[in-house]
Amino acid sequence: MEHHGHHELVDEVERSVAGLTDPRGRECLQRIILPRAGEPLDVRSLYFTEADTNGRRAHSAGRTRLGIGADSEVSFATYFNAFPAAYWRRWTILDEVVLRLTVRGTGRVDLYRSKIDGSRIAITGDVVGDPDEPGADRVSTVEFVCDLGPFEDGGWIWFDLTSDTDVELLSGGWFATVDAPATRPDAAPDGSPDPSVQVPNDRRVTIGIPTFNRPGDAVAALRALTSDPEVDAVVDAVLLPDQGDKKVRDEPGYAEAADDLGDRLQIFDQPNLGGSGGYSRIMYEARRRTDAPYILYMDDDIEIEPDSILRALAFGRYARVPMLVGGQMLNLQERSHLHTMGEVVGPHDFMWTAAPHSDYDYDFSRHPLTDRENPKELHRRVDVDYNGWWMCLIPRVVAEKIGQPLPLFIKWDDAEYGLRARRAGHPTASIPGVAIWHMAWSDKDDAIDWQAYFHLRNRLVVASLYHDGDHKGIMQSSLKALVKHLVCLEYSTVAIQIEAIRDFLRGPEALYELLPTALPKVRGMRAGYPDAVVIPSAVDLPAPSGGPPGIHREPRGRVRKAVALARGLAHTLSKDDKVHHEVPQANFPPIEARWYALSRIDGATVTTADGRGVAYRKRDRAQAKDLFAASVEAHRELYRRFPEMRRRYREAHTELVSKEAWGRVFES
Repeated sequence: MEHHGHHELVDEVERSVAGLTDPRGRECLQRIILPRAGEPLDVRSLYFTEADTNGRRAHSAGRTRLGIGADSEVSFATYFNAFPAAYWRRWTILDEVVLRLTVRGTGRVDLYRSKIDGSRIAITGDVVGDPDEPGADRVSTVEFVCDLGPFEDGGWIWFDLTSDTDVELLSGGWFATVDAPATRPDAAPDGSPDPSVQVPNDRRVTIGIPTFNRPGDAVAALRALTSDPEVDAVVDAVLLPDQGDKKVRDEPGYAEAADDLGDRLQIFDQPNLGGSGGYSRIMYEARRRTDAPYILYMDDDIEIEPDSILRALAFGRYARVPMLVGGQMLNLQERSHLHTMGEVVGPHDFMWTAAPHSDYDYDFSRHPLTDRENPKELHRRVDVDYNGWWMCLIPRVVAEKIGQPLPLFIKWDDAEYGLRARRAGHPTASIPGVAIWHMAWSDKDDAIDWQAYFHLRNRLVVASLYHDGDHKGIMQSSLKALVKHLVCLEYSTVAIQIEAIRDFLRGPEALYELLPTALPKVRGMRAGYPDAVVIPSAVDLPAPSGGPPGIHREPRGRVRKAVALARGLAHTLSKDDKVHHEVPQANFPPIEARWYALSRIDGATVTTADGRGVAYRKRDRAQAKDLFAASVEAHRELYRRFPEMRRRYREAHTELVSKEAWGRVFES
C-alpha cells in the first residue's frame, strides 16, 4: 500500500485521471464509476450504497467523482464497482490486481472479499490522507494489492469508504499488475493456448449495431459511444446495418452523433435480414474494412453503461486464449434488476435456460451484494455456453477461424455461435459489471407471436449441428408445447410451428432462400387466426359474459393440477359454443392467461405483454383437431428424419457460415 502527496497528484486531479492507465502505465480493468446525474435511488444502488446513519446523501460530480459528507459510510460492494474476482481468476492471466483510489480529504478505506457462499471476509484497511494534518484540499492516493488466489469458485472484492470530515473520491479503479501481451497464443480445440500461433492484442475495437426501424434508439447508442472520452479513444470503427424504412440518417440528432464519430461511422442500407443478417453484415464488413482485433456486437434497443465497453475489452485482452466476452442483461424497465446472469443450452431437450447456479431478476435496490440473505448464486462463478448478442465481444481471430453467423434471421444465432466457438477452443464468459439495460423477456410475446416460428425452426437447426445421441427429449418438449398452445387457444402459434418443422426438413439449402421470405410468409399465415389479431382494447368488445367458476384460481399441488388438467382437456375436446366468439367470457391480463383458465373457456381476450392491446382467443374444436393432427404428423416425420437432417446440416455448415455465402447475399 502506498500514499502520494498533494504536489505529486495535482496534474492527476486536474485531469480526473480514471482512464485507461494510471500514472505508472498500469492498465485499468474496471473504473470506479458513478451514476449519471439525476438517477433515481434504485439505480444508484448499482454503483454505491450509503449507511442509514449518514447525515446527508453523497453527491457525484461527473461519472468518476463522489463527494461524501462528514460522519458517513459509503460502500462500493455494488454490481458496477465491486470486482468480480472469480471470473478474472478463472479466465485471465492475472493472479493479482491493484485497487487504486485518489481522495481529497481524510477518510478510511476498508477492503473486503466474499466467499462462494456470500460470507464476507475482511482483507485490510488504512487511513487515506494524514489524520494528524487534516485539510479539505489535501489530496492523496491509496493502493491495495489484491491476491486472486482465493477465488477459484466464486467471490468478489470491494471497498468501503468512511469519513469523519467531508471527503471527495476523485478517481478510482482496479488495475492490472502486468501488461497485457501485445500478441498472445491462439486456442487449440481443447481450449489450451497454442503457442505456435500468435494473434494481435492491441486496445482497439470495432463496434457493430444493427437496427430496424428504431432510429431514435440507434442515434442514442451512437451518442453513448462518444459520451465518454476513454471509450471514444478505443473505438476504431462503428458499423451500422440499417434494415428498416425509417432511416437513422433522417433521425433528429443523427448529424451531431455522426459528426462526433467522423469517418469511423459506416452505415449499410440493406433489406430486413433479421438479427443474424445485421450481425453477419457487421462481421463481414469488419473483416473486410478494419483490422481491429475485437468486434463488439450491441443491440440498438438498449441503454449501455459505457464503461462496460472498456471492461469487456480489458477482459478480452487479458484472457488466456481469445474468448467471447459477454455483457449481462439488466432490466430496462426495472433498472436495478439484473435480469439474467448467464445462459446454457440444456443437453436433454436442447432448449436454452438459465445457467446452473445463476440467479434471475435480482433486485440490487432491495438486496445489496453484501446482503447475507441474498441468493448465494450471486457470489458463485457462473459458467455459460454463450452470451446474447445484446452485448458480446468477439475476437477477430475467432471470426476468421470459425466464420460468420448462421443465416437464421433471428433467434439461436448467438447460441449457435457460442457453441461453435467453444468447439474451436474459444469459450464464452458473461461477466458481472459488464452490462447493458434491455427489455426483459417477460415483457414480450415472442414465444407465441411470429417469432415462435424462428424459435422452433432455428432450435432444430442448431440441435442438428450440436446435439448427439437420442433426440427424444427434443420431440417430447415440442409435443408438450403443442398441447399447451392448443389448450391456451394459441392456434396461430401451432400453425407457424408446423411450418417451422416443414422448413427445417427442407434442409440447409433452404436457409438462405428463407432469409428474406420467412417473415412475410409467417405473418401472412397468422393473419387468418383471431389470436394473432391485436384489438386496441377489450372495451371495443361486448362486456364479458362470465366464465365457469374458479377459473382464476391456480391449482396447487399435483392432485389439483391433475384435476384441472383433466377438466381442461375434457372441455377442449367438447363442442365449442360459438356464442362466446361474439361475446367474450372473460378479459385476462397476461399473468392470469394460464392453461388452467384458458382451457375451460370458449372465448376470452388476453392482453398483450406490452399492454397496448388485446387478442380475442376463440376455441374452435374442428380447427384445433386439424392443427393437432397436422402437428403430430409433422413431428412424426421430424423424428424419423432427424438423423438424416443432422448429417445434411453438418455437411453444409462450413458453407452456410462462409464469407462467400454471405457476400452473395449482401452484394445482391
